[in-house]
Amino acid sequence: MHNGKGQVVELILKDGRRQVRISCASDLIPAPGQYLLASDGSDSPLPVSLFSTESSADGFIAAAPIPDSWNPGGELYLRGPLGRGFELPVSARKVALVAFEDSPARLRGLIAPALKQGAAVALVCDLEEDQLPDEVEAHPLSALDEVFAWADYAAFDAARENLPGLRERLVDLNQMSAGKEAQALIHTPIPCGGIAECGVCAVTLRSGWRLACKEGPVFDLWGI
Repeated sequence: MHNGKGQVVELILKDGRRQVRISCASDLIPAPGQYLLASDGSDSPLPVSLFSTESSADGFIAAAPIPDSWNPGGELYLRGPLGRGFELPVSARKVALVAFEDSPARLRGLIAPALKQGAAVALVCDLEEDQLPDEVEAHPLSALDEVFAWADYAAFDAARENLPGLRERLVDLNQMSAGKEAQALIHTPIPCGGIAECGVCAVTLRSGWRLACKEGPVFDLWGI
């Protein structure tokens, strides 16, 4: 974990939502599924948790939601990367990325490493995505069973309040898992970044309560 400064260099509107391109040191860039805590030094009492949707050597694009007060040129105070991110198996050759709600932004960071290791990638979501690499196939959530059966690794994104619906789908998906590696990013408020263990981010899994800030926010899918 590191502390440092970054700068908002570009405002990006995607599907009516604010994303920002942030310039920062390479050791502050979160891996897919990890997060940063960011503050602009304003009167806001809590920092903002940021997930990367695309990264480069000198920074990354932070997925929505982004505070309305952040604009190009603004300085940010950053802490991270924090939490457990996705662990893409080096052996994976068929990768499914599943946005269980709407936006797949927090999953898009897996596309480049998956393609780099020669994997085929299928994105499953009900929100029409643009600017996808030609190698990536897009499917609606109604095709989840078919895509999941095809994949040898799957990464999900789901909000904590929608876990009951995801668990219902897992009943069917578990029958075709055959030892398949799968993980899920549980999106929940993470205000303290693991320092205070405040419990705001707590998630109830099969094994009991877990803190998304430290033990997640990415968890084994079959333990949800």
